[in-house]
Amino acid sequence: MNKLAIIGGGAWGTALAQVAATGGRETLLWAIEEDVVAAINKIHQNPVYLKGQKLSPAIRATNNFSELSGCDAWLVVTPAQHMRAVLSRAPCPDMPLVLCSKGIEQSSGQMLHLVAREICPTSPVAVLSGPTFAHEVAAGMPTAVTLACEEEVLGEALRERIASPAFRVYLSDDVAGAEIGGAVKNVLAIACGVVEGRGLGLNARAALIARGFAEMTRFGLAMGARRETLAGLSGLGDLVLTCSSESSRNFSLGKAIGMGRDAAAMMVDRRTVAEGAHTAPVLHRLAQARGIDMPIVAAVDALLTGTTGIDEVLEQLMARPPRPEML
Repeated sequence: MNKLAIIGGGAWGTALAQVAATGGRETLLWAIEEDVVAAINKIHQNPVYLKGQKLSPAIRATNNFSELSGCDAWLVVTPAQHMRAVLSRAPCPDMPLVLCSKGIEQSSGQMLHLVAREICPTSPVAVLSGPTFAHEVAAGMPTAVTLACEEEVLGEALRERIASPAFRVYLSDDVAGAEIGGAVKNVLAIACGVVEGRGLGLNARAALIARGFAEMTRFGLAMGARRETLAGLSGLGDLVLTCSSESSRNFSLGKAIGMGRDAAAMMVDRRTVAEGAHTAPVLHRLAQARGIDMPIVAAVDALLTGTTGIDEVLEQLMARPPRPEML
C-alpha cells in the first residue's frame, strides 16, 4: 500500500494523517471544513483542531471525494454519528475501510463496522483502536494500538503501511471486540470525570474503572467479543487512559457535570465531540434489551438526560446489594 486517504479533519484524523505521512509518504486528508483544508495545504497546520502542531508537507487536504479514487485504503475518522452520512455521500470504494472512530450508531443501535459493511458491502472493514491522545500521536510520542482485521493478509499490509517505531501496531482478528472497547470506555470516562469534578477522590475513581471494566467485559462477551481483546489495548488500555486525563473530551465533560454544569448546555457549546454522550443512551438501551447489568452506564445516561441528579445517582450506586467480585 502506498497512498492512504484519511476521512475526517478533526484532531484524531489529522494525527493519523501525520502518522501515515511518516517518511514523506503521500497522504490525502478529506475534511468538510474549508478552513481546515486551506490551512493544511497552505501552512501545514490544523489550527482549528490540532493547534500548534506542524504537519508533514506530504499531507494534502481536500473536500472533494473524487480525488480519493487513487488511494489504496481509507482511514475513516468521522464522528461516529456522522459516519453513515459521510460514507453514503462518498463513491463507495472497492478498497479497505479502516474505522478509527469510537461509538455506536444511535439511530440503529449498530456497531460502526456493521454500518460500514451495510453502506459499502464490497469493502473489507478493519478497526484501529487503542489508547491514543491525538496531540501525542501527532507529536511522534510512543503509542501502541490494536488493528483488528478478519483478513490476515490485509492486516499485515495495513500494519506495514502505518506502523513506525513510535506507532506500534498489534494485529487482531476480533473486529467486534476492538470496537466495543473503544465505544464503552467513552461512557465510563464521563463517569470518572464526574467523580473528579465532585471531588470524590482517587479511591472512587480506581473502583469505578475496575467495575466499569467489568461492565465492558459483560457487554463485550454478550456481543461476541473475546475477553483477551477487551483486556488489551483497545479495551482496558484505552479505558485507563481516557478515565485518567482532562485531555479526554469525555472525562472533561464528566468533570464539568460533576462541578454542577448542565450537560445539555455543555454539548451545545462544543465544536469537538464527546462521543460518550451519544453512546450512553444507546448502550444503556442495548444492555437493557439483552439483560446485561451495566449500572455505571445507566447512571451516566441518567445524568446526561437530566432524569436523575448526581447525589441520587451516587446513592443508588452505593446502595446496590453486595455481590461476589466477578465478571
